[in-house]
Amino acid sequence: MTDVFPPWPLFSAFLLASFVLAVTPGPGVLYIVTRSLVQGRRSGLVSVAGVALGNLGNAIAASVGLAALFAVSSLAFSVVKYAGALYLVHLGVQMLRSSPAENFGTVPAVASLTRVFRDGFVVALLNPKTTVFFAAFLPQFLSPNVPPMFQSVALGSLFVAIAAVTDSAYALAAGAVAPALRGSVARRIGRRLGGGVFIGLGVFTALAGSRGGK
Repeated sequence: MTDVFPPWPLFSAFLLASFVLAVTPGPGVLYIVTRSLVQGRRSGLVSVAGVALGNLGNAIAASVGLAALFAVSSLAFSVVKYAGALYLVHLGVQMLRSSPAENFGTVPAVASLTRVFRDGFVVALLNPKTTVFFAAFLPQFLSPNVPPMFQSVALGSLFVAIAAVTDSAYALAAGAVAPALRGSVARRIGRRLGGGVFIGLGVFTALAGSRGGK
């Protein structure tokens, strides 16, 4: 472990900090919970995989210096941030306009699950705050005896794995509540609530500052 990760005292601090940050609800968690409530456990778990892959992309981007670009270029940061915010609003509008059967199908089609995975990936990847977060968080746990880029990718991947586990717990818990939304009235309310959450999350993302987590 010492060849890849820092010494145990520092590594244990990283694991603890990662777990605390992972269980703290953020935009990714809210996206996953909304998908799980509106479309069921399977869609929630698929969205976990998409968000995890997007977060991994941000971790790698931070390791190769993209975060440094965001730090010095407010234009680059703003372009990516607003693109992600618009995508969230687009998802919300789609959900509001979709039929109840599409959102609450008992066995989602492959194309539907593929779209859920893609949406989770895009939502996570188009969040430059996550890249900046990794750039600020990971260096605190780097060991001087290991190449920094290699070590930061390893630690970032481990953080994403920890977050995927906690996100899965959120998805399973929310998915357990989803059957209560099967009634026609509950479907209509759930669809409107889910669409409103995505639109609100997009507006929040656009208005939020540069600080933030996953």
